Amino acid sequence: MKKSVSKTSEQVLNSQLDALRAVFPQFVKEDTIDFDALKAFFDEQHVSSGMEKYGLNWAGKSNAFRAFRTLATGTLTPQPEESKEWDKTENVFIEGDNLEVLKLLQKHYREKIKMIYIDPPYNTGKDFVYKDNFTQGVADYYEQTGQTQGGVKMMANTEKNGRYHSDWLTMMYPRLFLAKNLLREDGVIFISIDDNEVHNLRLIMDEIFGEENFVAQIIWQKKYSPQNDATYFSEMHDYIICYAKLVKENKNTSIGFDLNLLERTEEQNARYTNSDNDPRGPWKSSDMLAKTYAKIYDYPIMISSEKYIHPPVGRCWRFSREKVEELIRDGRVYFGKNGDSIPSLKRFLSEVQQGIVPSTIFFRDEVGDNQEATVELKNIFDGIIFDTPKPVRLIKRLISLSTTNNKNEIILDFFAGSGTTAHAVMDLNAEDGGNRKWICVQLPETTDEESEAYKAGYKTIAEISRERIRRAGEKIGKGDVGFKSYKLSASNYRVWNTVTDEETLLEQSKLFVEHPLVDEYDERSVVFEILVKEGFDLNASVVQEKGDLSLWVVTDGDKKLVVTFAKKVTKEQVEKLKLSASDTFVCFDSALDDTGKVNVGRVGNVKTI
Repeated sequence: MKKSVSKTSEQVLNSQLDALRAVFPQFVKEDTIDFDALKAFFDEQHVSSGMEKYGLNWAGKSNAFRAFRTLATGTLTPQPEESKEWDKTENVFIEGDNLEVLKLLQKHYREKIKMIYIDPPYNTGKDFVYKDNFTQGVADYYEQTGQTQGGVKMMANTEKNGRYHSDWLTMMYPRLFLAKNLLREDGVIFISIDDNEVHNLRLIMDEIFGEENFVAQIIWQKKYSPQNDATYFSEMHDYIICYAKLVKENKNTSIGFDLNLLERTEEQNARYTNSDNDPRGPWKSSDMLAKTYAKIYDYPIMISSEKYIHPPVGRCWRFSREKVEELIRDGRVYFGKNGDSIPSLKRFLSEVQQGIVPSTIFFRDEVGDNQEATVELKNIFDGIIFDTPKPVRLIKRLISLSTTNNKNEIILDFFAGSGTTAHAVMDLNAEDGGNRKWICVQLPETTDEESEAYKAGYKTIAEISRERIRRAGEKIGKGDVGFKSYKLSASNYRVWNTVTDEETLLEQSKLFVEHPLVDEYDERSVVFEILVKEGFDLNASVVQEKGDLSLWVVTDGDKKLVVTFAKKVTKEQVEKLKLSASDTFVCFDSALDDTGKVNVGRVGNVKTI
């Protein structure tokens, strides 16, 4: 049966409705929620109503909801000339507004991202804030970029603004909502933030992810030297908020997020020695005395036929007499070099947990600080061209805690900034032989004309990101250090204009049927728009084939998309393609007459432009 290709992003609320229907089918009727039935089902204890209820509200929250409900109409246009190793890489860089991009990623990448890290604007009054236009979609974005005229110019969100916190929340909420949809069931998100909005961020994350899925609030030591000119306290830290898509109830649960252990250091292992040449290897002693006294555990331990050792006065052993005898027989009790000291328990390195549970404080000597991040970027560009980068070691720590090196896991950063996340993924892969992939999204925000970046030729932050990733990849030198570059662009489909007179309406209708694409469209760009909106991978193979019917063939695993821009298509031409039931064939609607539409529609999955 013939259908039209998708011209917008997927409606994200459909999946939410399907999830509710799966659990409570009686409350979803004709794709609407019966709230009266829902309230009647639960008792008053489980229904929150009235004015006084717990939760976060702010001026503009309805706009935040509208933002993620509004469908994306744009497309992602490939930029091979801005890319590196296009034909080999599986990494993706996208230049564009991340709200629109997150919507376009929904269809294919839903529940496929293992880890998200973002470093959003901190709302200090100096950082630029994304200003979303909820009535015109991203029409203003295309106008501002002029695709592109000077890039996107943002407005500072100062504290004098009456909606200082509200504007920031309205910007963040829809992006985090869409991000959650992309995470796998065992996925996790890390968000860098400071004191200005950490409290509000926790509240909206509780609302979107569920407070039960909060994992940790990490303190990162971002500075070494205190600022003596601080009014009150010198700020030495930022936070990293961590939420899982689904927190495990216990270690035996198969579904949910697993946190990896940190690798043991040489210093930690050096504490284990083997002074008595025990065949089980290095060990260290552990106290056998209990902290609190119990008379039953106050007994002598025999170390020879003539000698016993008692616990010190007022103390007792940690174990029962029978347990100690068992440990002695197994050679797990050490009585000192001369065999007559207070006994201790031998703990073998081979038997301890082969890793360290991470703490909620990340010290600068372990993961780097702002100064290290600045030096890293300065070394790459031979100058300072970005003000607030994060150190590579910090992001590598987060990636290593939340991903594995052998499962092609995807890391997403939709506030890419200088490109630290991409750098960190490539660097970690080179270290442990991993095959992690990354997707980075960055707005083409303009650099200040007085800045070193602008003087060096970088007119937007997106340009800095791409160049940093290229240069970092060259230094790393192994693994997948390339990337496919895409640019958020206006759709290749004609925009329907609102008209009032009948004559103009008829003319426009005829134009849409005969010429559904914009004038002077680029076939490759159209194919990629179809690819994105039909839910194919951005790393899918795209090949142009010449023949009786000129074709573009998109292959994504066992899925295939075949597109032709021919003015006329016959059933016989389609049959020659030998498409399977899972393949999709796309052509102009006008390329088929009425009989052809019926006949070709019988061949398989046919969609028209």
